[in-house]
Amino acid sequence: MKILITGGAGFIGSAVVRLAVARGHEVINLDALTYAACLENVAPVASSNLYTFEKADICDREAVDTLLARHQPDAVLHLAAESHVDRSIDGPGAFIQTNVTGTYTLLDAVRAHWEARGKPVGFRFHHVSTDEVYGTLGDIGLFTEDSPYAPNSPYSASKAASDHLVRAWAETYGLPVLLTNCSNNYGPYHFPEKLIPVVILKALAGEPIPVYGDGLNIRDWLYVEDHADALLCVLEKGAVGRSYNIGGHNERTNIDLVRTICGLLDARRPEKAPHADLITFVTDRPGHDMRYAIDASRIQEELGWTPSVTVEEGLAKTVDWFVANEDWWRALQARDGVGQRLGTSA
Repeated sequence: MKILITGGAGFIGSAVVRLAVARGHEVINLDALTYAACLENVAPVASSNLYTFEKADICDREAVDTLLARHQPDAVLHLAAESHVDRSIDGPGAFIQTNVTGTYTLLDAVRAHWEARGKPVGFRFHHVSTDEVYGTLGDIGLFTEDSPYAPNSPYSASKAASDHLVRAWAETYGLPVLLTNCSNNYGPYHFPEKLIPVVILKALAGEPIPVYGDGLNIRDWLYVEDHADALLCVLEKGAVGRSYNIGGHNERTNIDLVRTICGLLDARRPEKAPHADLITFVTDRPGHDMRYAIDASRIQEELGWTPSVTVEEGLAKTVDWFVANEDWWRALQARDGVGQRLGTSA
């Protein structure tokens, strides 16, 4: 299969690129190379004759049209997005532009391309979204594919809007779409401003580890390589027009997660133990959702996919990767806003 992957130099996108090439798919990586992208993420496959990189912005209709005509993909896997909640609080405009306008531009270009080719039956447009579109849960319950949308941040609202656009293009124009909503990802190449890398890198530096509020917010954690596997599974076997929730079955409070990472670092850097002494509670994020948890039974029952990595295994792999790849994360720490507390303007 020839797959056009948008955002393939980002965290999740690059994991999909690496796995797709490893499985013999031809991949065109379309990425604008904004602040969170890094071509080092796809270095393991960059020399493959199955891989092509195209620098372009999904908001640029002419560029998207040109690339679709040039490469004639069998599928589009759409991951390009602004994704950091704290940044969306400080600057929501970029999220509306990329996640809403960009998704619209891409959808309409893909529709025109699909129609011009005679609407090939096997073509797919797979839109990758987040569980944050559903809002927040109480102490019990899980998000299902039928959960009502109730986004609480500019980021999640922009992703909810993009989900609705995808559904509308399917219903109105017949575009063959797939939609997935995933829980929190983590793993190798995770951009250094997100929670798990922040904890690892602050601990390694002997600096205070910031934990928002009381640390009792709960997330379902999904190892990024499991997510990449699930996305390709949906792309290859999912029913057209169907949405699938992808979760890791790994619910943890933020404070428990942070303490687990500190324990892993104690074993690897005992001279600086206990790293948990660095934990510092800070003012909470505005609109901070209390709990996310995914019911992933649909993808398991219909497509046979289940996560393979527990959070304990995944965190150990992630800590080891960051310890071994200092050159990668130090270069990214120098980028705009990385390492600073964002999202306090509200």
